[in-house]
Amino acid sequence: MLRKILNFFKAGPACQPKTLDERLAANEVRKRKWRVILGTTLGYGIFYVARLSMSVVKKPMLDEGFFDTKALGIIGSSIFFAYAFGKFVNGFLADHANIKRFMPFGLLISALLNLALGFSTGFWIFVILWGLNGWFQSMGAAPAISSLSNWVPRKHMGTVYGWFSISHNIGEGLSFVCTALVVGAMGWRWGFVGAGLAAILGSVFLYFMLSDKPEACGLPPVNPDTDPKHKNKSAGKEQIAILTNPLVWLVGLSSALMYVSRYAVNNWCILFLQEQKGYELLEASGVMSIYAIVGIFGSICSGWISDTFFNSRRGLVTLFYGLMQIGGMCLVFLSPSDCYWADKLGLGLFGFATGGLLVLLGGLIAVDLAGKKAAGAAMGIIGIFSYIGAGCQEWISGSLIQSSEVLIDGVEKTIYDFNSVIIFWIAASVASMGLASIFFCLHFWKKKKEVPGF
Repeated sequence: MLRKILNFFKAGPACQPKTLDERLAANEVRKRKWRVILGTTLGYGIFYVARLSMSVVKKPMLDEGFFDTKALGIIGSSIFFAYAFGKFVNGFLADHANIKRFMPFGLLISALLNLALGFSTGFWIFVILWGLNGWFQSMGAAPAISSLSNWVPRKHMGTVYGWFSISHNIGEGLSFVCTALVVGAMGWRWGFVGAGLAAILGSVFLYFMLSDKPEACGLPPVNPDTDPKHKNKSAGKEQIAILTNPLVWLVGLSSALMYVSRYAVNNWCILFLQEQKGYELLEASGVMSIYAIVGIFGSICSGWISDTFFNSRRGLVTLFYGLMQIGGMCLVFLSPSDCYWADKLGLGLFGFATGGLLVLLGGLIAVDLAGKKAAGAAMGIIGIFSYIGAGCQEWISGSLIQSSEVLIDGVEKTIYDFNSVIIFWIAASVASMGLASIFFCLHFWKKKKEVPGF
């Protein structure tokens, strides 16, 4: 039975090339390439809808007394820890998988888990189901990048990766607006149900848009192995090489700290805006949508700028985006409660910067090192670092946010203190840029031929 399951998801072998002339073959490759780009971008955006449903429903669950912040922190961390290890395992599997089957299956199971959460009660049921959701969510990013690495020419990978990364922003925008509207109108349980229904449609869309590797489709390879370091090496050997490369681990640590800041805003900023700055749920979600929308341009620009103006060298662009992220966080979390322009500007800066850093630290730099045969493994290694960081953030943040009961006009009200956790969030962003600086300084002293792409 296990062998049949593995064979179902396994990439097809290289088959006899189709009897097409060069022009027709190039046209078919181009058509499939654009379907893969569009499918992975929109499809992975729907993965995010099924992942961020918990973020939108936190405040209604707290108001109802269903869970407290500590319980929500533990539940939230379960998805990140499962996602971290799942991304590592599924990243390595993705290099050997038929992405047309592998990625839609992950989204379908994530959809069913969201539907189940909409009808669930009990703390441990939420921990288990939300943790399982993390594992199947990990069948999204690494398979998508593995597919793109096989269909997109290497010299354009930074630009395409930037476009692919707007999937984060598409998913976040849909969650912070559409899911919030559903929750506001029908209650928090419908936040999970609506996300689940959207993910079912997304899995069908993905299946019809994606393709197996070009060679398995009878087409010529888009990225032939011409580099002596990669030529004639199996995918397994390439994966071992990237796994044992300490530079990839250094990028992973920097990404982990960046993810602390990213998910601090993703998962707690709506609550912060409501409790500390007096926003209503829909108002807070609307301000958060600025972060998601502006992040689209940050993602697109990061890959394109580094490809076009820096010959695919990522260093200066990464450090610029990191400084912008730190500045945006300071504006949002340290400005006065009635300084609404600072909230909007800060979230805009943070969104633009984080969009770019998700491209650069979140995968592209490691994929540059790995090559097409181990692109999924590279994403898996970065992913396990990133989401352990995100999971630790959720747990620590839930513990650092202090709540107390006070009487206001004779009515008992819960007050949340964010002072300690804000220091933690900003410090993580600063430390991330410190590690990134060390990484790029090491590359400054290496010959370009030793580490292509920098």
